[in-house]
Amino acid sequence: MSLTGLCQVCEAATATHACDRCGRAVCDDHWDETARACSGCAAGRG
Repeated sequence: MSLTGLCQVCEAATATHACDRCGRAVCDDHWDETARACSGCAAGRG
C-alpha cells in the first residue's frame, strides 16, 4: 500500500504505515511495530 499525506495522529510527520485495525495512516512515532498497529490501537484505544 502506498501512503501519501500526514500522520492522522500528530498531523505533522509523513505517514509511513497504515493500521490494519482502524485504517489510520500514521508516522513512525505513532506506529507500534510489535503490535503491527497504530499507537492508539496498540494501547487499546483504537
